[in-house]
Amino acid sequence: MANKGNKKRRQFSLEEKMKVVQAVDSGKRKGDVAKEFGITPSTLSTFLKDRAKFEEKVRKASVGPQRKRMRNALYDDIDKAVFAWFQEIHAKNILVTGSVIRKKALNLANMLGYDNFQASVGWLNRFRDRHGIALNAVCREDGDRLMNGLGIDKVNEWHAGEIIKLIADYSPDDIFNADEAGVFFQLLPQHTLAAKGDHCRGGKKAKQRLTALFCCNASGTEKMRPLIVGRSPSPHCFKNVHSLPCDYRANQWALMTQDLFNEWLMQVDARMKRAERRILLLIDNCSAHNMLPRLERIQVGYLPSNCTAVLQPLNLGIIHTMKMLYRSHLLKQILFKLSGNKDQEKVDIKQAIDMIAAAWWSVKQSTVVKCWQKAGIIPMEFTDSDAEMVAKEPDIAIEKLWHSVAVATCVPNEVNFQDFVTADDNLIISQELVDTEIIQGMVTGKNTAEAGSEDEEEDVSLPEQPKITITEAISSVQKLRQFLSTCAGVPDAIFGQLNGIDEYLMKKVTQSLTDSQITDFLQAK
Repeated sequence: MANKGNKKRRQFSLEEKMKVVQAVDSGKRKGDVAKEFGITPSTLSTFLKDRAKFEEKVRKASVGPQRKRMRNALYDDIDKAVFAWFQEIHAKNILVTGSVIRKKALNLANMLGYDNFQASVGWLNRFRDRHGIALNAVCREDGDRLMNGLGIDKVNEWHAGEIIKLIADYSPDDIFNADEAGVFFQLLPQHTLAAKGDHCRGGKKAKQRLTALFCCNASGTEKMRPLIVGRSPSPHCFKNVHSLPCDYRANQWALMTQDLFNEWLMQVDARMKRAERRILLLIDNCSAHNMLPRLERIQVGYLPSNCTAVLQPLNLGIIHTMKMLYRSHLLKQILFKLSGNKDQEKVDIKQAIDMIAAAWWSVKQSTVVKCWQKAGIIPMEFTDSDAEMVAKEPDIAIEKLWHSVAVATCVPNEVNFQDFVTADDNLIISQELVDTEIIQGMVTGKNTAEAGSEDEEEDVSLPEQPKITITEAISSVQKLRQFLSTCAGVPDAIFGQLNGIDEYLMKKVTQSLTDSQITDFLQAK
C-alpha cells in the first residue's frame, strides 16, 4: 500500500492526448486503446471528455502540442502579443534568441501599460513551454544566394528526400500547390515604368491593388476557385451583384492574412471531406501560412524557404500566364474603346475580378503540367524547349495587340509587353505586422475585414452594375445567337456554351413563373 501511495503520477502532453483520441476515432475499441497507451479506462474517458478543450488550444496555437498543462499566462495579453510577433519573425527565418524575445516582451508590455512586468528567464522558459518553442539559431537565407552551391544543394536534397516521401501516397490529381499574387488591376500600359518594382506597402497605390490566391493540382485537371482580397468589403460596383466567379474578402491592406488563409483552408478541407478525398497541399512559408488550423483531409507540405523561385509550380509560369491573359483582356478593352473614340474609364473591382477569373480558367492544362514538371515535383520528361513554351505562351497575337495599343497610347519604346505583365510581380502579398498593429489587435480585437470602408468614396465615381431583368438577359442571348449566325467559322464549342447559358436562363425564368403560379393558387384557396 505504501508503494502504491508513492507511485508517481504520469502527465501527458497535448500531442499524446490527441494521439489517444485519434486512436479511438480510428475505430479501435476503448479497452484496446487504453492498453496500447498504458492508461486506465477512467483516464481515457477524461481525455475524450476534454478533447474539445485541448484541440481548440492547439488549433489556435495558443499552446504547443508538447504542453502537458493548459494553464494561461499571468499576463495573457503580453503573452499573445509576443507570440504574434514571434510568428511573424519565425516565418521569415530570422535569428531569434532568448534575450531578443525578452527585450521584445518588455517593449510590448510597456505599450500595453504594464510597468511592473519583468521578462525574466523564468518567464521566457514558461513562454517557450506554453507555445512549444525551441530557440534554434536560424539565420534567414539571402535570396541572392539561391543559385550558389548552398542553394542548389538545398533544392537537390529536397528533390531527393522530402518531396519523394510527401508525394508517395498521392496521385497527381491529389497533389496541389497554392500561392498568392498581387495585381495592380487598374494599371495602364503607359504607367508601366512607374509601377515596376513597387512593393506597395501602403498609400494611394494600395487602393489600386488586389491580392489573388490560386490553387491547382499537378495533373492540371483541377483549378480551384480563386480567392481575391480587396480593400473595401462592399465596393460601389458590387451593388445588385449576388454572384461572383471567385471568393472575395477584404481588409484595409488588400493583403493575405493568417485568418483569411486559414478560412480558405478550412473550406477546402470541408469540400475534400464531402468528396471523401485526401490531398497534399504544397505551400511556401510566407507570414500568412505559418500557423495553420487542424485539418482532416489536407496534408500540408512546406516548400524550402527562399527556393520557391525554382520549386513552386505556380511561380514557374502558371501565375505568369494568368497575368498575360489578364493584361491581354485589358488591352482588348482599351483598343475597343480607342476604335470607338470612347473615353478611357478606370477598371473597377468587379470588372477586374471577372477578368482575373476568366484568365485563370483560361490557363491551359498543358501549361500547368509543364510547370509542375519544371519544378521537379512530378517525375516526368521535361525538355528545355518545353520550358521556353511555358515562358512564351501566348505569343504572336498578343504582341500585335500590344503594339497597336502602345502606339495609340504613347507608351515609351523601351517598355514591352513583358514589362507590362511583370510590373506588379514584386508586390507584397501577405500582411507583415508591426508592434502597433499587434497591440491594437490585443487591445481592441479589431476585425480587419471590416476595414476599408474609406474606399467607398473612391468607387462612387465608377458606374454601378445596372439591374438587368431576366427578360433582358434572354433577349441578349438571342441577339448574340443572331450575330454569331452571320459570322463564318464559329467553333461548335461557342454555340454549345451559348446553349448552356440559354438553358440556365430559361430554367430560371420557368422556375420563377412556376413558383408565382403556385403562390397565386394557394392564395386563392
